Amino acid sequence: MENIKKINPFWGFIAAILGWTLFKHFDSTSFKFADPYFDIVYFIVFVVAIFFIIKDFKQQSGK
Repeated sequence: MENIKKINPFWGFIAAILGWTLFKHFDSTSFKFADPYFDIVYFIVFVVAIFFIIKDFKQQSGK
């Protein structure tokens, strides 16, 4: 039972919300974001959340 790999729900929730927000703010006809300054912050936090998810996943698989 110790070999079960779990994703931290906090970072998963943050990544899902920010990913969906970035998707909704992107205009595919003009290839622009609705609010570029907020979307830059959203993208940075999204990348950090994905980084922590991968980091935690690798640490758990290495045990």
